[in-house]
Amino acid sequence: MIKLQVEALSEALIMEIMPLLDKHYNELALDQEHVKLNPIWSRYAAAAVADELLVVTCRNEGVLLGYFVGFVSPSLHYETCLTCAMDIFYIDKEYRKGSLGIKLFRKVEKELRGLGVQRWIVGSKVHADASKLFERLQFGKIETIYSKWLGD
Repeated sequence: MIKLQVEALSEALIMEIMPLLDKHYNELALDQEHVKLNPIWSRYAAAAVADELLVVTCRNEGVLLGYFVGFVSPSLHYETCLTCAMDIFYIDKEYRKGSLGIKLFRKVEKELRGLGVQRWIVGSKVHADASKLFERLQFGKIETIYSKWLGD
């Protein structure tokens, strides 16, 4: 049975996340020839200590198969607007059929509402478009972001 739950960031959870995060990186990350996966876990830990990190996991009989990670804090532009900015989300390919993505985001929304979050910002890769998921969940399109590699 699949269980969706909020989990505290810990060394054990990081060790569980890393294999999925590697899959996530290999599937979705751009500029992989220049930018290697190397999370700054101390920043995530600091956000967790400050109660500014939300981690919701998907597990099947205890085995991690997906996650949502978001940063929750007042907006830098709107101090009185508690905002969740999605960092990452991923569900193992085996489990993407059906409605698990919708269930994950509904669980996240429930948790955010409980925290008093007023605005939730998510994003979608152009080459792995999740817009249909977000539109189904009644998110409105607000911005298009561009990237240009300047390194090397």
